[in-house]
Amino acid sequence: MVNSSLRTLRDLPGVDDLELKSLMKPRFADPDVPEGRDEIDALSIAIFGLALDEAESTVRPADWDGIETLAPADMAEAFEAEGWDVTDKRRKPLRLLPHLALPLALAMRGVAGELPFHAEPAQEKSDWGSSLAADAKRFTKR
Repeated sequence: MVNSSLRTLRDLPGVDDLELKSLMKPRFADPDVPEGRDEIDALSIAIFGLALDEAESTVRPADWDGIETLAPADMAEAFEAEGWDVTDKRRKPLRLLPHLALPLALAMRGVAGELPFHAEPAQEKSDWGSSLAADAKRFTKR
């Protein structure tokens, strides 16, 4: 079960479209020789303001944990612990994850790039005011 307070990578603009492309054409997001490197790079720039090559050349802090080098399943767990759901609808790591993990990690930790704006979920209105009005109405009828 997915924690509803997690930010979801696949919900960011363009991610789901490229994920579908990589599903239809597995070489599109192949970690070794991706055919879609230019499109994935453009997506990374659009979302995080950080190109894939820029992310690779970014100097990481001394306490960097190397989250981007983990196996995809381990990466998904590590990102979830930091508040991000990086899985598809079937809870499998995204095919684009090996490419977007480093830019995401750098942005979420404030090292380089930036995270896209995320509005806080709307607060549910409580009904205490309406019950107060009903109580007052009953009181005045007495």
